[in-house]
Amino acid sequence: MSQQSVLYDVPGPRQRRLTLIGSAVATVLLLVGAYFLIYRPLNDKGQFSMELWGPLIDPSNENFSLVWKRIGTGFKNTLTAAALAIVCSLVVGTLLAVLRIQLKSLTRRRFTGFATPLAYLLRGLSLFLSGLTRVCVEVFRGLPVVITIFFVARGFPEFGVSFDTLWYLVIGLTIYNSVVIAEILRSGMEGLPGGQAEAASAIGLSPSQTTRMILLPQAFRIMLPALISQLVVVLKDTSLGFIISYEETLNIGKQIIGALDNPIQVYIVIAVLFILVNYSLSKLAQYVQHRLSRGRKTAGTPAQNPPPAALTAQAEGTGAA
Repeated sequence: MSQQSVLYDVPGPRQRRLTLIGSAVATVLLLVGAYFLIYRPLNDKGQFSMELWGPLIDPSNENFSLVWKRIGTGFKNTLTAAALAIVCSLVVGTLLAVLRIQLKSLTRRRFTGFATPLAYLLRGLSLFLSGLTRVCVEVFRGLPVVITIFFVARGFPEFGVSFDTLWYLVIGLTIYNSVVIAEILRSGMEGLPGGQAEAASAIGLSPSQTTRMILLPQAFRIMLPALISQLVVVLKDTSLGFIISYEETLNIGKQIIGALDNPIQVYIVIAVLFILVNYSLSKLAQYVQHRLSRGRKTAGTPAQNPPPAALTAQAEGTGAA
């Protein structure tokens, strides 16, 4: 019996026919609604004229090369900020997740091998640091990203620390997304069966070795879809760079709109670019997850047939007996 038939009844010929008819009717209604509610109002206002679309799709237009050069610059800046923020968020988030797991294990430790005052001091310090990291995670995860970016760009210069505008955006995105990634990985590690940590402790692995060698790799593999989704969020959040005048795609799009007065057309093109990049990230996540799952199946599959050398040795042993 297939898994589908266990989860729900397989539709019969009549039900499949009704489903097909219903889908066709719904598609027609959607197309008719799109025509009357979207296409006709936009067409009546001249939104499909080449005067508005020409600078974006007509190479012979005098503004075409300049517009796409500016869009290319903005998209390059967007990808640069996103790549840096993704790398920094993954590194900081992984370290924070490991730190929280280690501090949580230390809070349960009694420090019996130390003198009583020192044991109380170490346990109190562990509890304090564990609470401090939790507060930091909740605070930075609760703040809107735009506020974090604003305070980074305005606060750092007040202390005499000045960066390029790109790095203010990267630091702001890293602060928010690293705590989110840390919580994703922490929940992944804590969701693993407790017997794995106990077995690692039984064979002499320290808590840090257990986390680094056993728990963390599995958490990355299990939580990969959530991690990729968060990376897509990082890419989209680069558009908040407008608050510090960073020339990313949407900021440059506003400049183009100010010059050509075609907001619908420019935003449609920018939306398509973002969709293509995010779709590529999603497909990359599916590919990596498929490779990892296939690797686990290959590693866990026992050999069905012994090698010829083993057969020969077994035959010789039988003959000698």
